[in-house]
Amino acid sequence: MISSRTLQNAGRVRARLHAANPKTIIFSGIQPTGVPHLGNYLGALRQWVKLQDDQPDARRFFSIVDLHAITVKQDPVELGRWRKEMFASLLAVGLDPSKSTVFYQSAVPAHSEFMWLLSCGASMGYLGRMTQWKSKLALPSDASPTAPSPSNKEALKLALFSYPVLQAADILLYNTTHVPVGEDQAQHLEFTRDLAIGFNHLYTSKYGPLLNVPETILSPAKRIMSLTEPSKKMSKSAPNPKSRILITDSRDDIHAKLKTAMTDSIEGVSYDRQARPGVSNLLDMMYYMDESVAPSPEELAKEMKDVSMRALKEKVADTIDDHLRDIRERYEEMMGTQQKELEAIARQGAGKATQSAALKMGRIRFAMGLR
Repeated sequence: MISSRTLQNAGRVRARLHAANPKTIIFSGIQPTGVPHLGNYLGALRQWVKLQDDQPDARRFFSIVDLHAITVKQDPVELGRWRKEMFASLLAVGLDPSKSTVFYQSAVPAHSEFMWLLSCGASMGYLGRMTQWKSKLALPSDASPTAPSPSNKEALKLALFSYPVLQAADILLYNTTHVPVGEDQAQHLEFTRDLAIGFNHLYTSKYGPLLNVPETILSPAKRIMSLTEPSKKMSKSAPNPKSRILITDSRDDIHAKLKTAMTDSIEGVSYDRQARPGVSNLLDMMYYMDESVAPSPEELAKEMKDVSMRALKEKVADTIDDHLRDIRERYEEMMGTQQKELEAIARQGAGKATQSAALKMGRIRFAMGLR
C-alpha cells in the first residue's frame, strides 16, 4: 500500500517538473528480463521517454539493473541475452543516448561500493518490513527474517534481503532529485529517502548535504494486468506466454493473444476493475496506448457500451499494433544490423555513468574518512 507521504510527495512533484532546471536529475532502472511487455512499457518506459523529451534541461540516468537480477538464481546464458534484448528495447522505445545516459548497472562498480557504505547505516528491522524479499519467496506480509520457516530458511539470501539498499545506492549515487516509479516500488523509495536523511545526519560536508533526498514521480498509467488472469499484473514470469503482450509482438501475435484474453459473460462494455477486471484491463490498455480515443477509460467504456467482446478485442489489438509498429521495427534493426552500435552505446553510457559516480564517491569517501 502507498503511504500518504508518498502520494503527497508525488502530487507536489508533478507540477514542479514542468519547470525543470539543470539541477533536476532523474534516475530509474529496470531488470533485464528480455523484451519488455506492455505493462513495463506503459508503467515505466513510455514515461521515461516522456521525461526525456519534456525535460530537455534535466539530466537523466536509465539503468538496466542486472545486479538486482542475480539476487535470485539466473541462467548465465539467458541473462546475457536478456540484458542485450532489454538494452535494444530501451533504445527502440525512444530513449536517446545523446539526451539520456543508458547503461548496465554492473558496468559501474561504484554501485556495489556505495551499497556497502549505505548498508553500514541500514536497519535490519526496516529491511525486515520490506515487501520485496517476502513476495519473491511467496511469504506472508508478517514473515520475519529472524524466525524463518524450514521452507524459506535456505531460500532467503543476503542479496535478496538487502535488495533495497542496492536500489538506494543506484538512486543516490547520481544526486538524483526525482525517481519515476510504479506503485509496487513506492515503499522502496521511502526507504531510500529515509536512508539518505540518516546518512546526512551521520556525515557532513562543507558543501552541504552529501545526499539528495529524492522525490517520487508516480506513473499515471494504472497497472496492466494479465490477459489470462486479470486479477494478477502482467508478468514475464507467468508460465503462459498468452498472458502478456511483448513490445516486439507481431500484429498476428497481438490479435491472437487478445482474442483469447479473459473477459466475462456480462452483456455490453463497462468499466469496473473489481466486477469486470478482464474488460477493464482491455479498456485500460486501449486508453493508455492512445489517450486520444477518449478522456478516460471510463468514458471509453461509455462510448463502446454496445460493442461486442469480439469487436472490443479487435479494436484494442489494432490500437496496440499501431502504436508498437515503429518500436518493433527499431528493435529488429538494433538486434540485427546495428549490434555493434548497440555495444558502443552501452560502453558510452557506462563511461558517462562511471564519471558521474566517481565525483560523488570522492565526496562520500572524504566525508567518511576513507581518503
